Amino acid sequence: MESTVRPVRRNGRGGTGVVVALALGVLSALPAAAQEGVLTLAEALERADAGAYANRIGAGEVAAQAGEGLQVLRGILPTVRLESGYARTTDPIGVFGTTLRQRAITQADFDPARLNHPEAAANYSGGVVLEQPLVNVEAWLARRTATHATAAREASSSWTKLGTRVEVVRAYYGAVLTAERVVTLEAALDAERGHVRQAEKMVEQGIVTRSDALLAAVKAGEVEAMLVEARGAASLVKRQLAVLLGAPDDIAFDLPAQLPSSERVLALDALSGASADALVKRADVRAAAAGHAAARADVRRARSAWLPRVNGMARFDWNSADMPYDGRENWSVGVVASWTPFAGASQLGDVRATEGREQMARAQAEAARAQAELDAAGRDNAWEVAVERLRIADQAVEQSIEAHRIVTRKYEGGLAAVVELLGASAAETEARLRRSHARFDAIVRAAERLQSAGKDPAILAGWAQS
Repeated sequence: MESTVRPVRRNGRGGTGVVVALALGVLSALPAAAQEGVLTLAEALERADAGAYANRIGAGEVAAQAGEGLQVLRGILPTVRLESGYARTTDPIGVFGTTLRQRAITQADFDPARLNHPEAAANYSGGVVLEQPLVNVEAWLARRTATHATAAREASSSWTKLGTRVEVVRAYYGAVLTAERVVTLEAALDAERGHVRQAEKMVEQGIVTRSDALLAAVKAGEVEAMLVEARGAASLVKRQLAVLLGAPDDIAFDLPAQLPSSERVLALDALSGASADALVKRADVRAAAAGHAAARADVRRARSAWLPRVNGMARFDWNSADMPYDGRENWSVGVVASWTPFAGASQLGDVRATEGREQMARAQAEAARAQAELDAAGRDNAWEVAVERLRIADQAVEQSIEAHRIVTRKYEGGLAAVVELLGASAAETEARLRRSHARFDAIVRAAERLQSAGKDPAILAGWAQS
């Protein structure tokens, strides 16, 4: 990967900039993983998958939706209930029934005086009840609705995660871009100070006027101010990346000193690209389709409320005057069928509401597919524009370097004004900065293109380490 800085060195000046360029050249030639202490894109993506706020919110929404889906199982799965109680009564019917449940009835209990004026009777009751829905169409359809709704939420969470990965790529290389801008401006400042020394020496020799040295010093001050601003931005964007990763206090990491070369960035074209099948598999399209399926199932669920239901029941009871679950057991088994052919406006309203939601979900599913196609086309166009801008920026850097070299030689020979020299130097610095931004923009556009094509932007992690 080529260096982003190449200050002009004439007559021994500009040495600091050359050292910086050589150091960056050696550093950029190493794989990212080989740079000890440097946070790689793969590590950043891994941290975001587990800790990014949006991803954690999405995971919570999936868990909540799955929990709601389990609630409908009460109309499908059996329930087992334990009962226990204590009662003491002098009610004639209660006393006789309690004694009978305890299997303690004797001939004396039929004495009219005892029947009319019984002594208080105590009873410990215990029971085990099993209830099993046998025919409950509404519950089964509600379960299907919940299953589709959970699938929609999972797909939506997946789309959020892919979007977070794109933002991680943007923030990661945005931080690298800022660091590269600092290095570029440091080299530019070194070159501008070299121009100041050169102008002062030529003033002493009587070749140029004092204004040349003053103008060179002003230009160096402007570059130094830009450098101060860039250094402040570098600290801020690093914190922004930490916030995105879900650990705002963890900034104890370093980043690569340079963006990948233009050749490597242009190679991203082979990694992305959309197809019809890929668009159908896009997580947001799948989420909308699952939402439509859930809405259709909910319509059928609402309409099934008119169907009869059949529930089974079995229970064992114990009654004793001494302790719960003591005495001889009693059992009961039964089946109950219920049918509500009309429950008023509530059922009609439920059907109408679900039909309206199904219509809305169908339109949303169609819109998601159409938007996916439009998005993919737009991302392809944005990628092509970024590629052309990068090529133009590369050419501009080469031209500005040559122009700076020519003007420097002319100035040394007294054939160019200092304004022309400073303008050529500024043009080279600006061209380098624009090329850095063009590389960053192309990387981000590639990540967005991957997502729009239904692919995982995490593919860039392998590309970054190659």
